[in-house]
Amino acid sequence: MRTVFMGTPGFAVPILAALLDAGHEVVGVYTQPDRPVGRRGRPAPSPVKEAAVEEKLPVFQPPSLKRETAQEELAGLAPDVIVVAAYGLFLPKATLDLPPLGCLNVHPSLLPKYRGPSPVASAILNGDPDTGVTVIRLDEGMDTGPIVAQRETAIGADEDGAGLTARLFQMGAELMVETLPEWAAGRIDAVPQDDAAATTTSLLKREDGEIDWGQDAARIARQVRAYQPWPGAFTKSRGKLLKVLEAAEADHAADAPPGQVIALPSGGLGIATVHGTLEVRRLQMEGSRASDAAEFLRGHADVMGAMLGE
Repeated sequence: MRTVFMGTPGFAVPILAALLDAGHEVVGVYTQPDRPVGRRGRPAPSPVKEAAVEEKLPVFQPPSLKRETAQEELAGLAPDVIVVAAYGLFLPKATLDLPPLGCLNVHPSLLPKYRGPSPVASAILNGDPDTGVTVIRLDEGMDTGPIVAQRETAIGADEDGAGLTARLFQMGAELMVETLPEWAAGRIDAVPQDDAAATTTSLLKREDGEIDWGQDAARIARQVRAYQPWPGAFTKSRGKLLKVLEAAEADHAADAPPGQVIALPSGGLGIATVHGTLEVRRLQMEGSRASDAAEFLRGHADVMGAMLGE
């Protein structure tokens, strides 16, 4: 069927690839305008744009879909369906109403749980054993449209935000191409979401990544996993930024105040918390490269006994 795809980051690319592999005619790819990156601030294309150019697909980058010119351009493509995955721009009613089969969105949670911009991080941070991916028909609300298809998966014990996001969007790609023919044939009835069971996430901010050593070790370990790659988990060590890149709850009870760096019986690097000890496996001091704990201690032996967060 004639399909328009809308997406921007790298984890949305597998959905575009799956549509092409399934034989759909992708008549246009919409992605956000090129953004400045690096020290020189040169505009760089999104990963979706790069993938579309490689496939020689028409690319459109309007700053807004609300403009009349953008609406006319999209209408001229005459899509049967619009597939959306992490596009990042608001779809006005004129866009939602344009394709006969509607606008289908891939969302990485089991809606109505975790609507909004941070569903993957929220699932990991809250210690959920399971999550999933949902295909909805978009309406004018934020992830409030009726459910077309849904698939559940367990969250791995060591899975972080980056890895789980990539896996969920790969699942979403498979679910989308399985669903489209059934949806087009009218063999799927979209089910309204239970608004009473809905939860909403908020956009992550840089300050969300700062570690509070007054939290327990299990929760901090989940924070480290959840906030990869953004905003990361970090603290301060004698005025310098210290990033905690990989960590787990240690099987060791520390007789030390929360935030103090201690030696673990295994020889590893531990940090005392209000309840339990965090074993830090990989970290990075400001001005240095990332390293595992053993290498870090060889270069920063004086960190042992230090109070972090100061």
